[in-house]
Amino acid sequence: MPQSHAQVWLHIVFSTKERRPFLRNDDFRTEMFRMLSHHVKTSKCTSASVGGYFDHVHLLVGLHRTITIAKLVEQVKTETSKWAKGHEKGSSIFAWQSGYGVFSVSHSLRGVVDKYIRNQSDHHAKMSFQDEYRRLCEKHNLDIDERYVWD
Repeated sequence: MPQSHAQVWLHIVFSTKERRPFLRNDDFRTEMFRMLSHHVKTSKCTSASVGGYFDHVHLLVGLHRTITIAKLVEQVKTETSKWAKGHEKGSSIFAWQSGYGVFSVSHSLRGVVDKYIRNQSDHHAKMSFQDEYRRLCEKHNLDIDERYVWD
């Protein structure tokens, strides 16, 4: 076959360092979501949705066939962290946690995941990020060692 094709959808989740509420300001959080989306797109990937809460973000991404998950997440985190440190509503100590979670998404369930990501504020009125992340991992049959998950 002379051409390569791929359709891989990912739900990516990561927190601010030590789950600090760097994203508490609504305007700053909205701008951060735009910046995350922008840097997903500059990596040749599709940014379907971005959401989150005061201490973490969720991204629904169509992965381009020429980039690895690790490289995508590294680029997005690095660029948005630099941006946040220089932003008037950001913080000079802004940082993302070193790890992340990535979960595969069936093409037929993209709408469900998109809705979930866009409704994070309502969702976190009832559940902490840690409980949410545990549930995501359980749902995807992924064992985690809690000694190393929360940095």
